[in-house]
Amino acid sequence: MASDSELAEFLKTMEKKAFKRAFYHVRNEDAALDILQDSMIKLCTNYADKPVAELPLLFQRILSNTMLDWFRRQKTKNALFTNMSDFSFSDDDGEFDLLEVAGNTADKTTSESAEEWVGRLQTLEHIETAVMALPARQREAFLLRYWEELDVAETAAVMGCSVGSVKTHCSRAIQALSKTLGTQGIRP
Repeated sequence: MASDSELAEFLKTMEKKAFKRAFYHVRNEDAALDILQDSMIKLCTNYADKPVAELPLLFQRILSNTMLDWFRRQKTKNALFTNMSDFSFSDDDGEFDLLEVAGNTADKTTSESAEEWVGRLQTLEHIETAVMALPARQREAFLLRYWEELDVAETAAVMGCSVGSVKTHCSRAIQALSKTLGTQGIRP
């Protein structure tokens, strides 16, 4: 059984990665924050009695299901209502900071030039755009395997599919990313 402090520490370590994953899926910062909060509440409410070792997979599954629920609600809402604000352009200042998630640059002992910094930022933006352009299942498999660093079996459990499907989705995602980023001059 996880203690309150262990559960709080687990949620603290998962927060940024889980937000980024939700943001990649729903492409809306406010919705991603809501999904993340709902997932954390569900984990604490329903699974606080589970051992700490089981929490990562449980949380990933809860997050996936919460995102699917959000998409279902959006589909129903869009079928029933047309929101007039959807037709207008809104320029919010709520930009998502790629570098905050990619790592803290203040920890570096060496400084980088402005040219290197801008180049790195542009590369991150190209990668983020390419990942967001992937089909939903490929994006989910790719993020779980390579962002969340889950193994194939854990990814299959979170996605609710077979190990072979995870391998196929990851392979196709890598091929698509390689092709897209290769045309932009970005090589591994």
